[in-house]
Amino acid sequence: MRQTAASLFTHHTSLITHHSFSMPQLKIAAALAVAIILQLSLGGVWHPLSYIDFPLMVVVYIALQRHAWHALIVGTIAGLAIDAPSGGLIGAGGFSKTLTAYLIYLAATRVNLENPLLRIPVLAAATLIDSAVYFFWQRSLGYSPSVPFVQTMSYRLIGTTIVGTFALYLLDSLFTERARQRRTFASRRKGARRGPSKLKRR
Repeated sequence: MRQTAASLFTHHTSLITHHSFSMPQLKIAAALAVAIILQLSLGGVWHPLSYIDFPLMVVVYIALQRHAWHALIVGTIAGLAIDAPSGGLIGAGGFSKTLTAYLIYLAATRVNLENPLLRIPVLAAATLIDSAVYFFWQRSLGYSPSVPFVQTMSYRLIGTTIVGTFALYLLDSLFTERARQRRTFASRRKGARRGPSKLKRR
């Protein structure tokens, strides 16, 4: 009986661990898929919407969470997914977004960027880095853009920063709701444990 109970407990614990580990990855995949679909579809509805970089918003958010490998993988997939149907240089977008994710991750590990107001300049910087690196690879390999670089970067900077500010708030509510609940529950348990100990001391 003891062995059966122990095995059931171990199995239940492993399921909980696997569930808690896989859920963030599923949410990241879902958010990235929605961002790629919006990027590929909204430009056909109204051309100015194509300047809004939805996948970059997901890349920046994951990098701000200090998940290095998640940020690099998401950046690579997002860039390649946009490069393929765009007809441009395949791999340039993947490299630019991967490099952007790494730089944002480095900044997040050294500076506290939890303040929502600080995300606005972070989004703007990420847009500038991504655009500059992408343009550099295009020009260095002989691909001349159809639209002037300054014009494209300006439109992307304005659109991505404005829309991305609200998008990061939505992603924050999607990813951190359960974490906040766990922190609140843990603090309540600590307070409940401290209460009886203080009464015993008295």
